[in-house]
Amino acid sequence: MQAGKESATALVTAYVRAYHAINATDPIFNDTLASRFFTPEMLAFFGGNMAALLGAYDPDTAATGPDEATALAAVMRLTAPTTLSRSRFAEDSLRAAIAGGLGQYVLLGAGLETFAFRETELLRFLRVFELDHPATQAFKRRRLVELGWADPEHLHYVPIDFATRSVAEALRQSSFDPSVSAFTSWLGVTYYLPRETVLGTLRSLAGASAAGSAVVFDYYDLDAFDPQRVAPRMRSTQAITQRAGEPAVTGFDPSSLAGELAALGWDLDLELSPADLQTRYFAGRTDGYTASEHVHVARAWRRRSG
Repeated sequence: MQAGKESATALVTAYVRAYHAINATDPIFNDTLASRFFTPEMLAFFGGNMAALLGAYDPDTAATGPDEATALAAVMRLTAPTTLSRSRFAEDSLRAAIAGGLGQYVLLGAGLETFAFRETELLRFLRVFELDHPATQAFKRRRLVELGWADPEHLHYVPIDFATRSVAEALRQSSFDPSVSAFTSWLGVTYYLPRETVLGTLRSLAGASAAGSAVVFDYYDLDAFDPQRVAPRMRSTQAITQRAGEPAVTGFDPSSLAGELAALGWDLDLELSPADLQTRYFAGRTDGYTASEHVHVARAWRRRSG
């Protein structure tokens, strides 16, 4: 992301969640509050800009001259599945973890997350910590003031630049309790960070987390960076994010992920491939949404033996 500017991908992610909640008859992930972050003018701006991406994703369809609404719907069919499936997986996993006694929820790269405002009943069981770049976090908090939304009692903001500060340090300087197990979601971020930063963040998080804590994250497989193997949809996505100043730079090999996590203090519990995500969240849909190629999600637990 550009220095001093809120993350473009954070804004786009929130717009995607808002669009889907408004337009889907059977939402994959129903973020009922995301649209509130956008004024009508902002919705029109993002809608127009997203619709204009059709030429990058599907030039043949774009050449037919569809109206903006049709173009936007086509772009969403291609781009929204990543955001929606990873969010659904994370919150489904969180609910199961709460039943197991976890008491803290950490969102790394929280963006314009609405969880603490949307799932108020769950805050009876959780303290929520949103970690994000100071510029993105400041944008969100200004928008909350404009909306007149009061922060819930159990919501805590923790500014962090993942490239220069460890998660453990940031959490230590907050009211996070390292003796209480925590669930961490890290969505839509790992691809944009250097590999060493991703591994360092997971290692730091393990060091700050009590035994029995969990982490969920998504990642690109290595084929996403191979010009001979990358799917057209992914090729287009990477070109667009690079132009926005947030190039994808890191991927992982699913076959070696468990070993890499073990070296950092995490035990891999579940890894879902694009085919797995297709079966779990997109099978039988009639709206054209399909799991994104090269995008995986993983869930791991903090090793109890330390």
